[in-house]
Amino acid sequence: MGLKGAETRDRMLDATQELIETGGYLGAGLNQVIATSGAPRGSLYFHFPGGKDQLVGESLRRAGRTIGDTLEGLADSRPSVAGFVEAVLQHLGDRLEESGWRKGCPVATVALEMASTSDPLQEACSEVYSSWEEALRARLAGRPDADDLAVTVLALVEGALLLARTHRSREPMDRVARQIGVLLS
Repeated sequence: MGLKGAETRDRMLDATQELIETGGYLGAGLNQVIATSGAPRGSLYFHFPGGKDQLVGESLRRAGRTIGDTLEGLADSRPSVAGFVEAVLQHLGDRLEESGWRKGCPVATVALEMASTSDPLQEACSEVYSSWEEALRARLAGRPDADDLAVTVLALVEGALLLARTHRSREPMDRVARQIGVLLS
């Protein structure tokens, strides 16, 4: 694939991520992706012959890697696990607030809408969540309850994002950060 083709593909993935984050799977129609990305209709089927589910699945995985890279960067700058999770919540809260409370988790909406009806999207969502869980588990290495804590912390972060978006307030994230500090101490 040439540079122009890669750029077109990236624009479509960017547009899809934006649309699914703010409106979910159902809010990311193919016509909207084409209009938002400025890509020709034929490019959609050339780059994503599997259709919308392939496009959304790849967009979810890409967003998951972006968040994963952020987790790695934050892990390098925070010596304690509680400090790391607090920094993650701060980052995600900043992102959510800066978007006008429209961008919570890049995976959650699609997981809730489609995981029970689309195997490819369920797999994409599961892969992303598993990678984030693994990043948390790595920070908790050495603790006998690392597996349980990784799932618990991820669930608390996801719930905090949902509540913060719903209430349009950072308060749920701040409260969860404090309780995670207690849980991990």
